[in-house]
Amino acid sequence: MIKKFFLLVLILPSLFYAQSERYPVFDGCKGSEITSIENCFYETTKKHFFAEFKTPAIVENEQYKGTANVLFIVTKEGDFEVIYVNTPYQEIKKEVLSAFKVFTRITPAKYNNRSVEMQFELPIQFPIVKNNKETNAPIKKSFLTSKEDLSITVEKSRLADSVFLEHNSLLNIPFTHQNYVDYEFALHKASGTHTASKPYVYNEINKYLDLSKEKTKFLKPNKESWLGRKLWNEHLLQVKKKDFWLTLDFLVDVQLGKDNSDVSYTYNNSRILTVNGGLGDKFSYSATVYESQARFADYVNSFISSRSLLTRPKNSDGLVPGRGKAKAFKDDAFDYPVAEGYLAFQPNKFMQFQFGNGRNFIGDGYRSFILSDVSAPTTYLKMKVDFWKLQYTNVWMWNTEPSISSASNPNEHARKYIAAHYLSLNLTEKLNIGFFETAISTGENGFDAAFFNPVIFYRSVEFNRGEDSGNAIIGLTGKYKLNNNVSLYSQLIVDEFSVGNLNDLGKWQNKFAYQLGAKYFDAFNVDDLFLQLEYNYARPYTFAHKTPILNYGNYSQPMGHLWGANFYEAIAIARYKKDRWSFSGKLTLGKKGFDFEDEAISYGGNIYQSYEDRFSDVGNELAQGNTANIFIADLQGNYLINPSNRLSLFAGFTYRKFSPKVSTQTYPEGNTVWFSAGIRADLFNWYLDF
Repeated sequence: MIKKFFLLVLILPSLFYAQSERYPVFDGCKGSEITSIENCFYETTKKHFFAEFKTPAIVENEQYKGTANVLFIVTKEGDFEVIYVNTPYQEIKKEVLSAFKVFTRITPAKYNNRSVEMQFELPIQFPIVKNNKETNAPIKKSFLTSKEDLSITVEKSRLADSVFLEHNSLLNIPFTHQNYVDYEFALHKASGTHTASKPYVYNEINKYLDLSKEKTKFLKPNKESWLGRKLWNEHLLQVKKKDFWLTLDFLVDVQLGKDNSDVSYTYNNSRILTVNGGLGDKFSYSATVYESQARFADYVNSFISSRSLLTRPKNSDGLVPGRGKAKAFKDDAFDYPVAEGYLAFQPNKFMQFQFGNGRNFIGDGYRSFILSDVSAPTTYLKMKVDFWKLQYTNVWMWNTEPSISSASNPNEHARKYIAAHYLSLNLTEKLNIGFFETAISTGENGFDAAFFNPVIFYRSVEFNRGEDSGNAIIGLTGKYKLNNNVSLYSQLIVDEFSVGNLNDLGKWQNKFAYQLGAKYFDAFNVDDLFLQLEYNYARPYTFAHKTPILNYGNYSQPMGHLWGANFYEAIAIARYKKDRWSFSGKLTLGKKGFDFEDEAISYGGNIYQSYEDRFSDVGNELAQGNTANIFIADLQGNYLINPSNRLSLFAGFTYRKFSPKVSTQTYPEGNTVWFSAGIRADLFNWYLDF
């Protein structure tokens, strides 16, 4: 009796499962054993699908490597219905729909002998190798607890297609170091990619990382009210037609905080209007306007209100770092408007053009000596060419120096012109090297047309225009892929470097800077944990010029490293994200030599001071002058509200210890403890770590 009881216990679950659930059945699978119907369904579906599916030409031409996930159901009538295709290529979606159209009706799935719908996921791995089971991954059943689960999945897919219109566009992905970790990791794992030239463009990243899939999980399809949809899921205004699309958002950057100074509280109040759109598949546009008032921590306020004649904008109450001129607001705050925008055009698969007002970045580090985004937005024209093992970036910039008056009109700020090009070459699957050159010029007649030649050495153009009529800087970069999780990177910048003076680095002509760094993605096998170490070194007088307007700067700030020159710096960064939450921690330790209050002598740290006023021809040492030890600890936490417009809640803590030999008005000695919190759209990097 006991043996029969145990036998019944073992058999009952199998009988119950057989009676409760049965997979859909093709005619060719009828008569198969119950245990093999599932496998027969999977194999027959793959056989029919891949017999019809043809890889689109554009996917083959662009050598796309990735996975397109097809979500489909077999209805209770036995018909195949595609729910969603997760891929950046519209051509793949059309081909998937075409392949499933040839499927004939089959016997539907059964649950307790009643016909039911059953949902499946079919991954298509590119490049496709026919009859390769490893390349074409098996179909997976999606287990649903209720009909509501399927409705949510379908609704999220519909929302993703209708909301994330920019993912196949030529628009820039807003550049913030925290958000770019995912994009760099996707490029790092792929072969034949280039990572230095930023911002990245949506349609190029979408080839390596399914952006819609990444954001779809944050959508809330149950938000049916207008306010709920706009707050959690959608743009404020969205128009989508066959040949064009448009989105508009009214965003904010509202912060409230307190530092350890006598100021009652700190705040930032930015109202932001941003418009993005596309006309056809070759032209996109973007415009963003910021109207802001703010009062910062005491050390930032001291920098803004600096009275230095070298950097203070004329007819202005100060300079907000990274944003531009400021005017006084009430008694102890600042008003600073900013406008950015650009047009993007892609005539073919090899070339991209942008013209607008904004910021660019070239490098793999947190900092960059080549070209960074620490100064105010500037007018630029950019061309990027990508083919074979090469990526070639040209950037022409019309910069402004508000501390210097124009020669022809004293009421107008002086203009300068920078032509820069960067060639990135993948020597092997692991090793990338890059070459950089920039030329800086001025003149009442604007840009010399010779600099618009994208394949010429700018140094020869600058030299032939006249002795000391301009300035030239060259550089070299390297990146090595240690494995799929670790990369090493470096930069070397040479500014009027003299080989004959190498025997004595104390000579002022030895003007160079270098960077060494490492990145660790999914560190210690922890998903979405990112670690970074970086060291930066810049000799005195690097990036300066005897005529200050010919330095490597824009709007009274460097175009390279935020600290200018005459320093060393070590940075350790950790970033982590989990669902809607993201966290970052950054430690900065360095030593920099400043000028003294009267600025009569240049010790090589302020690139806006003429090197003709240098401290000495020989005996120059790193961090000479008003030497300051700098330590900064910064912690940030964010909670994503809306994945469409990057609106987030955030809180931050900053500790800064600044210890110079002599305290000055611009850089006062002291310790800063600063807490802040608020709601903001995460659209750009804001560097206050100086």
